[in-house]
Amino acid sequence: MLGWWQELADLVLPADCAGCGAPRTGLCPRCREALCGTRAQRALPGPAPEGLPPVYAAGAYTDAVRAVLLAHKERGALRLAAPLGAALAGAVRAVLPTTVAAAAAGLPLLVPVPSAQRSVAARGHDPVRRIARAAAGELRRGGVPVRACAVLRQARGVIDQSGLSAGERRRNLAGALVVPPGAAGLLTAGPVVLVDDLMTTGTSLAEGARAVRAAGGRVIGAAVVAASLTPGG
Repeated sequence: MLGWWQELADLVLPADCAGCGAPRTGLCPRCREALCGTRAQRALPGPAPEGLPPVYAAGAYTDAVRAVLLAHKERGALRLAAPLGAALAGAVRAVLPTTVAAAAAGLPLLVPVPSAQRSVAARGHDPVRRIARAAAGELRRGGVPVRACAVLRQARGVIDQSGLSAGERRRNLAGALVVPPGAAGLLTAGPVVLVDDLMTTGTSLAEGARAVRAAGGRVIGAAVVAASLTPGG
């Protein structure tokens, strides 16, 4: 895992903008606006995998948004978890119902889709879990009671999804995720919103939804920071 000194340095030392490279800005106002300043939109890959819940994305996987996500995921720019969490929180708000009846359904749970274990080991952190926690904090500060609940686990080894076609992704992830028996009870607290940093074909979210439903959870939707809807992406 990333050492505490690296996390502290990343939070304290001035850094160039991860979106556009502007010097010593961390994340410049223009790139922050691109990440967090737009209304979340419904995202639907074509063709959508079976079992995919309604998905909302904070933005498109292009330009500054793509650069910021990659800097956080691949280069360990941990300072970006907060703005990425804010963007994800906007997508979660689009999923959550606002009626009184919905409030009686229980505390909404943000369930992150787990990264491949090899990827977590190579990166030194789990970017989606980190962003999910940041999003939960952002929502609670805004008066929306939620809980980040990392209950999904890999039942078997999978390879990294990058570069795989839609069919290869389905075969790679089919039956790969599970909720351990000891964690299944946590899903009874309220409705589940699956969260991820990026949706391409929707395969990861569909598999996560299948595993949560199999454990007795109620999936009401999914939220992502960005969606890339290129064919076979």
